[in-house]
Amino acid sequence: MKKMNKLFIASIVAVLFIGCKETSNDSSKTNEVKVENQKDNNGFNYVSYTNDPTGLRLYTLDNGLKVYLAQNFKEPKIQTFIPVRAGSVYDPSDNTGLAHYLEHMLFKGTSKIGSVDFDKEKVELQKISDLYEKHKAEKDPKKKLEIYKEIDKVSHEASKLAIANEYDNMISGLGAEGTNAWTWHEETVYTNKIPANELDKWLKVESERFSELVLRLFHTELEAVYEEYNISQDSDFRRSSFTLMDALFPNHPYGQQPTIGVSDHLKNPSMEAIHAYFNKYYVPNNMAVILVGDLQFEETIQKVNAAFGGMKSKEVTYPERPQEIAIEKPIIKEVTGPETARTNIAFRSKGIGSKDEKYLTVIDYILSNSTAGLIDLNLNQKQKVQSAGCYTEFMNDYGLHQFYVTPKNNQTLEEATELVLGEIERIKKGEFEDWIIDAVVKNFELNQVRQNLDASSVAYQYVSAFVHFQDWGDKVRFLNELKQIKKEDLVAFANDFYKENYVIVHKRQGKVDNLVKVPKPKITPNKLNREKVSDFVTSVNTMKSEDLSPKYIDYKSEIQKSKISNGLEIEYIKNTDNDLAELDIIFDMGKDHNKKLPIAVGYLEYLGTEKYSPEDLKKEFYKLGINYGVSAGAERSYVYLSGLRENLDKGLALLEDLWNNAKADKETYKKYIDKLAKQRNDNKLSKGQIMWSGLWNYGQYGENSRLRDIYTIEELNSFNPEELVSLVKELKNYKHRVFYYGKDLNQAKSALENNHSIVEKLKDYPEKKSYEYAKTGDNVYFVNYDMVQAEMLFLAKGEEFDPQKMAVSTLFNTYFGSGLSSIVFQEIRESKSLAYSAFSSYSNASEKGKPNYVYAYIGTQANKLPDAVDAMMNLMNNMPEAEKQFNAAKNAALKKIAAQRINDTRIFWTYESLKKRGFTNDNREEVYNAIKNLTMKDLKDFFDNNIKGQDYNIMVLANKKDIDFKSLSKLGKVKELDVDHLFNYEKAKKVKL
Repeated sequence: MKKMNKLFIASIVAVLFIGCKETSNDSSKTNEVKVENQKDNNGFNYVSYTNDPTGLRLYTLDNGLKVYLAQNFKEPKIQTFIPVRAGSVYDPSDNTGLAHYLEHMLFKGTSKIGSVDFDKEKVELQKISDLYEKHKAEKDPKKKLEIYKEIDKVSHEASKLAIANEYDNMISGLGAEGTNAWTWHEETVYTNKIPANELDKWLKVESERFSELVLRLFHTELEAVYEEYNISQDSDFRRSSFTLMDALFPNHPYGQQPTIGVSDHLKNPSMEAIHAYFNKYYVPNNMAVILVGDLQFEETIQKVNAAFGGMKSKEVTYPERPQEIAIEKPIIKEVTGPETARTNIAFRSKGIGSKDEKYLTVIDYILSNSTAGLIDLNLNQKQKVQSAGCYTEFMNDYGLHQFYVTPKNNQTLEEATELVLGEIERIKKGEFEDWIIDAVVKNFELNQVRQNLDASSVAYQYVSAFVHFQDWGDKVRFLNELKQIKKEDLVAFANDFYKENYVIVHKRQGKVDNLVKVPKPKITPNKLNREKVSDFVTSVNTMKSEDLSPKYIDYKSEIQKSKISNGLEIEYIKNTDNDLAELDIIFDMGKDHNKKLPIAVGYLEYLGTEKYSPEDLKKEFYKLGINYGVSAGAERSYVYLSGLRENLDKGLALLEDLWNNAKADKETYKKYIDKLAKQRNDNKLSKGQIMWSGLWNYGQYGENSRLRDIYTIEELNSFNPEELVSLVKELKNYKHRVFYYGKDLNQAKSALENNHSIVEKLKDYPEKKSYEYAKTGDNVYFVNYDMVQAEMLFLAKGEEFDPQKMAVSTLFNTYFGSGLSSIVFQEIRESKSLAYSAFSSYSNASEKGKPNYVYAYIGTQANKLPDAVDAMMNLMNNMPEAEKQFNAAKNAALKKIAAQRINDTRIFWTYESLKKRGFTNDNREEVYNAIKNLTMKDLKDFFDNNIKGQDYNIMVLANKKDIDFKSLSKLGKVKELDVDHLFNYEKAKKVKL
């Protein structure tokens, strides 16, 4: 399931409008968008648009299938999307979740993909379908259970005739990346990113995939959807969102039909209803094929037509959706949960293509643009709240403008909410500066230049246009239409739109109510038939593809070096694509060298100078189209700028002024430390932070970790702010180097020479503190958390980084533990349905001399955990050997390297990573050549020597009352950790929320 956010909205507009820097009314004439109906050399009609920077060719096949094609030659890959106008809005009201469940089943194959003998299999599948109809109709729980037992029995027999994950194995073998799908209100979208030379195979596979629906391995996949439902129950964000949409849309499916479905409908599925839904909506005139990347237009449309042109069109009607009545007074709802308190506020608007969309887009960025919006400056910069912002979302029938705020310590949700509503009142009163509208437009254009280089971003916008029935020309015209908006019109619109017509959801910290507990069904493991291959897959594998050879980087020639007059070295890569630039001043020192450095750097964010207040400084950067920042990590710190090249020197002058002349302020510092204290408290309430930061670090280091080596809040409050500011100013007196990416090296050198003054002899770095890795084994670390699911992480310390292991570990991860086609995923989810998420990896250290790690993860409902653990531990000690799957994994690994291109700034940052591992060359050549010669025996030897029999630290996050500690103690000595101890935080005082 996807969710729109500020970045998504930015990219919708940003991806479209290159080179439009004028903001006067006359600019719309030079950027006029016209539809051009054309015919290519092979007789295919297509539509294109003048002044469309994406270069779209939009074809419509005779059967109504829309085909969006655009070129991007940055890498020999093609981003593919197949969107279907079939989302939760179109679910039958008595079968919610149907579109989403169908999305899962489209990975199970057809009569040709995934079957040993379909004539026999379909008989068993029909029996299962009939049993599910009987199960749905039966009201007696005992009788339903007996029917389910019969379903399980027949399903096991049917699995003997299926080839589990054959689609996933096949598509992975092409070198595809990002194989997945999502379902949302109005769409279901299937995605792969493929090597360009595998387009023919992909088209053959996908045209077969969408030709028919076969609901095999149904009841185990249903368990996976249950687990996804549990994940949504464990997410305060999702439960708040459901509550908000329910109040905002009390009649419309947007609010009444959650994409995941309601529990009762999930428990009583109908295979007949899913087939009917597929037959109704999965037709060519309701679908699109979107391809953006390394392709030739005329050759590609011929191939798409040959693959999909035979699909039969059918009239598609959509269910009528009710209209909502106006909201006349605030609707206030409450949700409780274990995560930090937060409030969401939403105003309902008209949908895509409306005047509301245009005006709200501009207002949204005037309020919140991460730099100089009213909320950014008046609430976040002044630290009046912990954090706040807003974003828009527009769908076919309606849209919404949503605001969010997290209160600071000793601030109620109601107080924080009033502050956000107060910023909306400023818009209504016209209390914003005249320049901001033009600056918003300029920053749209800046963002566009970045986004337009990325094939996936462009393709994603075509998805949005298709599923929302939009003419692409309207998208291209959008920016010009924003330019016409005047301040007085915006204020008038705001006064008409923002009234007491909003919904508030206060998410308070507390116990979760109304959780649905799903019983653990008895499931007979499915037969996987790993070594079976369908005739269809055999035919795909025999198709010839053009050779695609890897391209390796000569880093010494790609990264040029120069010096400025003061002797400072600049490493430089030329930007040949656009007029953006990036300047990084790099210090090879961080928290490990000076524990106060991250505190000082964070404080700088809230300071100004004699010349500029903190708020004015942000405004100046936003006007220039320049982003800036100062950051301090464990071993490295950065001062950086990025944005329009023409303003780089002005941006550096601003940044250096802050760096040299920042003024400490005691009241600001007190607020900053309060913010850090609240941040720590929020970390303790976050499931993700506890598992992947707290427990992960504890498993690696034990008591003495970098994460736990922190100052207490009391200590932080005792620091002198002046001393911290001096520490930041002193930073430039240490050794440092510069990386520049842009068109004009001389301009960068001039900017540095004019603005970046340094002492004659730069200082060496202080001694670095080191942290010892703990021995792993015989430890079970448990943290109690109010949740439905349980999460478990196995972590074993391996040998020191060895370059010779990179090739075999890459192949091992592809084959064994990562992705939809891996052994772990197949065994634990596809066969036994014991977890929604399960994976394993051999992780190579990022630095020479440091240890590699073996880890595995399970996310499942607590009552399945003992069985899931047994299954995972069995796999970690007994790797199944499947030659067919090994060959697919090997092909996948080789093809991904062959299609990989390292471009732009990634050349520099990749080289930085390689140097830490002791490389001075592009090691992918050695890895590629080594993988070519690897055999299953090599993989087995690697497994036996590096995976099998490892001693694990085991980290568990779950609700204590749901865990069988006797079973857990068999894995090692159980130690329950308090979250304050885990992070080394002092106990927090109770605060009012």
